[in-house]
Order: sequence, then structure tokens, then C-alpha cells
Amino acid sequence: MRLHILGICGTFMGGVAALAREQGLEVEGSDANVYPPMSTQLEALGIRLMDGYTAEHLAPSPGREKIDLVVVGNAMTRGNPAIEYMLDAPLRYVSGPQWLGETLLAGREVLAVAGTHGKTTTTSLLAHLLEQAGLAPGFLVGGVPGNFGVSARLGSGRHFVIEADEYDTAFFDKRSKFVHYRPRIAILNNLEYDHADIFPDVAAIQRQFHHLVRTVPGNGRLIVNAHDERLAEVLAMGCWTPVETFGIGRGDWRAELLAADGSAFAVYRHGEPLGEVRWPLLGRHSVMNALAALAAAAAAGADPRALLPAFAGFESVKRRMELVGEVDGVRVYDDFAHHPTAIATTLAGLRAKVGGARILVALEPRSNSMRMGAHAAALAPSLADADAVVFLHRPELPWEAERVTGALDGRGRTAPTVDALLADLRAQARPGDHVVFMSNGGFENAPRRFVSALGAATDRR
Repeated sequence: MRLHILGICGTFMGGVAALAREQGLEVEGSDANVYPPMSTQLEALGIRLMDGYTAEHLAPSPGREKIDLVVVGNAMTRGNPAIEYMLDAPLRYVSGPQWLGETLLAGREVLAVAGTHGKTTTTSLLAHLLEQAGLAPGFLVGGVPGNFGVSARLGSGRHFVIEADEYDTAFFDKRSKFVHYRPRIAILNNLEYDHADIFPDVAAIQRQFHHLVRTVPGNGRLIVNAHDERLAEVLAMGCWTPVETFGIGRGDWRAELLAADGSAFAVYRHGEPLGEVRWPLLGRHSVMNALAALAAAAAAGADPRALLPAFAGFESVKRRMELVGEVDGVRVYDDFAHHPTAIATTLAGLRAKVGGARILVALEPRSNSMRMGAHAAALAPSLADADAVVFLHRPELPWEAERVTGALDGRGRTAPTVDALLADLRAQARPGDHVVFMSNGGFENAPRRFVSALGAATDRR
């Protein structure tokens, strides 16, 4: 069977492609944004990538087998030449989540990780814990977990861990992706307003989360953030599944911090001490992710006490506070944070780790919600732990970045291009600084270009 995947280089669709290839299917795909790490992973799997969305990519041609099924990513819209050809031909088509749910997840014990923040890290961590427990899980992660080196695999066990996104499924299916997965165990990590291009308000997101809750069976488990009032409101709409809560200082699964930066904490289950965790991740949000993953692994049958040492060996996902280089005492990080809460918690964790050292932030407003200005009022407060901020204000941004930089008490400035942003940071950086690049896009490879620029300046001295 031959699949053509539209939007193949997105983190989710790239994972779908990898799983289909592992099943032995012939896989190819098109995308307009081909960049590492996903493009590198797909090419290593022998998957043919085509640039852009044209009818020719789907049309029959001499020596080329007919496409049996088109798997459509949620970035595709009517008017796209490939979509119009697909509909007119007509070709068989399906969304990525539906294909995954019907083809791969049916018959597996599915563990889904949902939430506004922390999905990718928590999914990776849960897969790591189940792997350490000897359960050989399959997984699909919206990134590349360090412990596995690939974003998706089938696995030889009965468990499958999936990052469960609330974003819509496809242009022809406006339900959230996660309704297709039918998990037995679901983590509800947190719930805030995001995806302003899809949801009019937070209540609309809550309704989608409740659709997910409705699919979890009575013999399953819901693992729910004990601090999140919006999730409590979701459960109040109706819940038919046993619930376990997690939190710092509260919940069925409770953590007590042993280090302010979150690098060490004690774990309790229903008040009983299980032991301590010491690991490389930082921040209270990381501790919450750890509790959620541990509770879900226990619900899947793993011994939580025996898993505590496994946290020390967890290698986080690429672009989650990934240290990309250190030159002359300047440490440079690449981070995926693109929501005020994620920005704030990430910087708070770093601040707790580095104390009084300077933190410089380069911020690209890349997500749809960011570009629309939905988070503009909350951005300046989220940057409280930054000593300096350079905000990438491209000319096409439809709102004034000074709404953010003007509220930073002289700590913020804008740059119209990535080149100008890098020059500004080079002028500011000095030994002992921590420079964090924050974007959920490619950022024109800015973090690594900055490391190279620092190295070149050192060589010239």
C-alpha cells in the first residue's frame, strides 16, 4: 500500500509517516517547511520528501505506482492545489489522527497525554518509564526524545503512548485530534487558553477536553493536575472513570521539592513515601510532568517505586531547554516555549538554577495565537526572570511589539530580522550569561547561528 502524506514534516505527521514505514508501507509526502530534525529523521527512514503542495505530487506518472491513500495534515486547507486535486480526482483520503486511531491504535492499550503545556516532555518521559519497566511501548511524540532518537515507533509491547493534541484534526474534521485515540489511561496535564485561530474562548477548549474524557472507559484511569481549576470544571461536566490527581504539595501523587530548581524532589502516593528523584530537568513544571508520567506508568502496571531511579537517565526532547553550545562562558539554549505560562515556568526554573547570573531571551512570536496577539498582554509578565529580551518583530506581525517591550522596564527591545536580533544579542552577551531562544518554529536556526557567531568572535581575538 502506498501512502502520500500532506504536511509530512510536521512533528505529528512525521511520526505518522515513521510508523507507517515501520509497518512496511510505501510512504512519501509533501511539505512546504522542510527542516531538521524531522526532515533528517524522515530521510534516514528512506521516505521521499517533495517540496511544496502541487497536483503533480499526487497525479499518476510513468513508472510511478498509484497512490492508494492520502493522509491529510491539519495545516492543509481548501484552495491548496494538492487538496483540490485530491478531491477532484477523487483520491481516497483520511486525516492523520483517524488513520492512526483506526490502523495502529485499535487493540493496543493507549496512554494519551493531553494538556496545554508539557505534552511532548511528559509523553517522552512516560515512554521512557515504560521502556525501563520492560514493557517495550510504542509511542508517537511531537518531537525527538533523547532516549529514543526517533519521534515514533511501533514497539513490541501492548502499550502505546501518544501525545494527545487538542488542535483540530483536519479541514474536514474540526474535532480535536485526541478524540480519535480512545485511550484507556489519559493524562490531563493542564488547561489554558491557546490556539486562538481555532477556539473562541477557554470554554470551547474545555468542551473538547470533555469529549476526550467521555472516551476513557470505566476500567481505565484519568491522571489529573490537582492544581488546575479548569480541569476540575471539565470533570464536573461528567466523569465515568476513576481519577487520580497529582501536584506539588497536594494530590494522590504528591511531590515535595528538595531543591528549589526542581532538580530533586520526594514522591508520595496516597501519603505513602515512595522515594526521591534526582534528575537533570529544571522547574516546577518539570516536576509536575514527572508526577503525571509516574502515575500513568503505575496505572499501566509498572512498579512506581522501582521506576524512580529511571528519572536520572531521562534525556529530554530536543528543543526543550536544549543546551546547544557554550562559548567563552556564554551558555546558549534552544527552547520550544510559545505560551506565556510555558515561558514563565521555563525561565523560573532556569533562574532557580543559575541564581543571579544574567538571562537573555530571544523571543519569536511564531504560533498562530502569538501572531494574532492573543497572548500579548501576558507576555511581559511572563518574562519577569529575564534580564534582557530581544523580541523578533517582523514587519508582517499585525500588532505592535512595543506592547511587550514597553512593559519590560527598559529590559526589552525589538529586532526586525533574525540577523538584527543576533547582532543585538552578540553585543549584549558576556561570560556567565545564559541565552535562551524561544520559538515553536525554525527561528532560522538562530540558536546554532548564535553559537557559531560567538565562536567566530573568539577565534578573531
